[in-house]
Amino acid sequence: MDAIFLTSGDVIIDRRFEWARDLEAKGDFAGASDILAQTVELSPGYAAAWFLLGHLREKQGESAGAILAFEQARAIDPQDRHGASLRLTRLGAAQAAMSDGYVRTLFDGYALTFDAALRSGLGYRAPELMLAAVHAAQPQMTFGAALDLGCGTGLAGAAFKPFCKTLTGVDLSPAMVAQARTKNIFDRLAEAEIVDFLRGEADMAAQYDLILAADVFIYLHDIADVFAQAARVLAPCGVIAFSVETHDGEGVILRDTLRYAHSPAHVREALAAAGLHVVSLDPAAVRSEKGVPVLGLVGVARK
Repeated sequence: MDAIFLTSGDVIIDRRFEWARDLEAKGDFAGASDILAQTVELSPGYAAAWFLLGHLREKQGESAGAILAFEQARAIDPQDRHGASLRLTRLGAAQAAMSDGYVRTLFDGYALTFDAALRSGLGYRAPELMLAAVHAAQPQMTFGAALDLGCGTGLAGAAFKPFCKTLTGVDLSPAMVAQARTKNIFDRLAEAEIVDFLRGEADMAAQYDLILAADVFIYLHDIADVFAQAARVLAPCGVIAFSVETHDGEGVILRDTLRYAHSPAHVREALAAAGLHVVSLDPAAVRSEKGVPVLGLVGVARK
């Protein structure tokens, strides 16, 4: 289960929930499930308990019971802050995009430890790989206005800032935006969903010479819309640089990690549909999971 805790508003119910989580940590999935089944009887509107019950049932191979619990969690919480829709997708019971509520809640919870977790724990190096790819495509590393999509705490922004006259960052998570603000690398920061933000910028005739998207597409099933809207605000000959997880099959898949992986052909098709020319699209491991490099791509495209 993702590290998201939302209170029921009842201290007794919350204690039962924590008791179940403790049993799960000890490997007693059946015992934890029993506690949660009793908990949702006492508090049927508690989405977090339904979600954890679905998670535990899935671990025990009880797919039908897991689907029922995840459907309850999603119905109770329309924002889907726990990501029940993704679990239903993985179980074959639904096909849904990652909800804004889930992404926002997830990263609000990670904001304070985000940099350390990525750098130390996962060996994250997307900003450095993207910087090298952009430099190879455009040795004269001078940009006017730059835009960092899904800027997070500003790891990619910090790498590119020395080469940009102005830098704008946008992220869905207010806590991540708050952390980015403390670094004083952005000239402007916005809290918004990135496609909505790009549409708004295009409507105002904004233009950017460089657009960054470091590990943003792993949270998006549909990347074609992002590229299409980004193309609207790219200046003539402007550059977009990005990283994404990939796989050897076709199209888009949802990994067990609940992140999307896009095939190279799918990425190229989305770029072409947006009128963007691929400069480079190279295999790269931008991070590791449990010590194993994650298959990915680092790309640069030009308008």
